[in-house]
Amino acid sequence: MKRIAIEERPWWQEQARDLGFRFHTIDGEKYWDESAYYQFSLKQVENDIEDVTQELHELAMALVDEVVASEQKLEQLCIPERHWDLVATSWRQRQPHLYGRMDFSYDGAAPAKLLELNYDTPTSLYESGFFQWLWLEDAIKHDMIPKGSDQFNSLQEQLQSRFGELGVERLHFASVQNSDEDLGTVRYLQDIASQAGLATRYVPMEQIGFGDGHFWDREDQAIDAIFKLYPWEFMLAEEFGDLIAGSQTLWLEPPWKIILANKGILPLLWQAHKGHPNLLEAHFDDGSALGRGWVKKPIFSREGANVELYLPDGQRLAEPGPYDDGRFIRQALAPLPAFAGNHTLVGSWVVGDVACGMGIREDSSLITKDSARFVPHIISE
Repeated sequence: MKRIAIEERPWWQEQARDLGFRFHTIDGEKYWDESAYYQFSLKQVENDIEDVTQELHELAMALVDEVVASEQKLEQLCIPERHWDLVATSWRQRQPHLYGRMDFSYDGAAPAKLLELNYDTPTSLYESGFFQWLWLEDAIKHDMIPKGSDQFNSLQEQLQSRFGELGVERLHFASVQNSDEDLGTVRYLQDIASQAGLATRYVPMEQIGFGDGHFWDREDQAIDAIFKLYPWEFMLAEEFGDLIAGSQTLWLEPPWKIILANKGILPLLWQAHKGHPNLLEAHFDDGSALGRGWVKKPIFSREGANVELYLPDGQRLAEPGPYDDGRFIRQALAPLPAFAGNHTLVGSWVVGDVACGMGIREDSSLITKDSARFVPHIISE
């Protein structure tokens, strides 16, 4: 695993604009960064990332049965009691799921360590599945990277296949207003669903209505099935959430995904598979430390918000955020490796139940925040 500096393509910003990649720069700071790329060997990708992702996904899925059958575990995961039946029913009916992303600390040598699962509203999908593939094709064509380079990236093909397996003919897509990144992710998925033969419509989350036992879009069309880029913990805490169980709407992701999009799954995974080489020791927060370095994380949080790192030298790093009023977990520390002063996070994608892609994020901090840059990768010996 190497980080290799490279010249940017002179035309990439024009290409991004033409393709609707409007969030390549956020608040004046670079988000898409092709001034470097990461090079992996095929063995590293297949053995250390793909196989590990597949195995951990299967271990996590196997835990859902246990959680929905246990009031104690549902309470530990901070799922509102009035929605336990909704979550359990969606699992027992095996309501279909679409995708997820695991985040790893990995330096190319030691075993990848799972930091968390993003299984409800993961972003960086467009960058991973589409734009970095365009970069790869251009970089090969213009002799910027070795001939024969490849990428761990069948995301788009797997997504198209998955949409075709859902058993629906029409699918709504929704995201919150005023978020270019969320809208870009949803529009990308909507385009793939259309390619799979589905009729698609977009509706902002704020404009979804309810009446006569149905959810409706702003043009008064019934919503039979919908992909929403909006967290389940938000939905279930709102008045809106109390209407879901009585409707016939199929949700993607389904309600049971709140179990896996939850930092509480990390202690449960550790309890079930202590000593697994790709898991970090983790516990529900009881005030105790974990060895000489550990991390404190909210049960529900995103983009590094309210994460605290306690380093072996006694130093404490922390990010502020809005998730400081609930339960926390503690996880053993697996510091992100540093390449040229950048702390590198490997995101590994699962579509349906298949590991199929990778995206790299860099941050100047050991805590990966929403300002972290996306950097492309290649597979080359």
